[in-house]
Amino acid sequence: MRRDSIFYKLFKQFPGLLFELVDSPPPDAAGYQFELVEVKETAFRIDGVFLPPASSPSKVVFFAEVQFQKDEDLYYRFFSELFLFLYRHSIRYDDWFGVIIFPSCSLEPTNSTIHRALLESGQVRRVYLDELGDLRQQPLAIGLMLLTNITSERETIEAGRYLLEQAQQQSEQAIIDLVTTIILYKFSSLSREEIEAMLGLNLEEEPRAIREAKEQGREEGREVGREQEARSLILRQLKRRFGELPDELQTQIQALSLEKLEALADALLDFSTLADLEGWLQD
Repeated sequence: MRRDSIFYKLFKQFPGLLFELVDSPPPDAAGYQFELVEVKETAFRIDGVFLPPASSPSKVVFFAEVQFQKDEDLYYRFFSELFLFLYRHSIRYDDWFGVIIFPSCSLEPTNSTIHRALLESGQVRRVYLDELGDLRQQPLAIGLMLLTNITSERETIEAGRYLLEQAQQQSEQAIIDLVTTIILYKFSSLSREEIEAMLGLNLEEEPRAIREAKEQGREEGREVGREQEARSLILRQLKRRFGELPDELQTQIQALSLEKLEALADALLDFSTLADLEGWLQD
């Protein structure tokens, strides 16, 4: 399930959602603008940056990171991105706060000793979704976050139906779209009719969320197809030039992204020995 895109939609639609996770939100929280920021100099991308309104007397910028996989380098990356962003915009902001969202505390990096001063500074809040309590006792937007973290099919359907009922009562079309999107990601093999039946929906027109998710799925499928084709072509070219590749090198090539595969396709034209390939992969 692509939770990064789900949380991007959540923050984009409800920028105030982050401040429901913060003990002391800024007084002008409603005016903050959510941005997905890429620090191009280092190819870092911050999950979410919440920028204060231009009229705000207090220039506090909020950073959000959503982490659903174990990553021992998480804090190195998060704080590097954060401080590099502040360095690039040193004149605009005078303070910062970070929110890191985990499904559970078990996915935190094992050793946080190096970053303990930052993590315990009062400027960072670590949120564990499984500790927020019953989805039905939370605001709807927080409930959407919790919905992404449910693994049981039965509980997912029950929670989805509950959120839809509440959203329909409050005429929250954005919540309806996001619930539908989350369910579609979780049950990607189901048809529109099956999703409608599962959630108790009666829709005359396919929801925008389903259309967007299907299109994204088709694009991801095309991306995977291009990646597989590029990898197969490169492996054939390398085999023709150097013979059967060692398993270790094949494993490294299998792990390359499409962007790296395209770079390798250009670089291998200059390779004269297998050592050139080994050096390229090492670099």
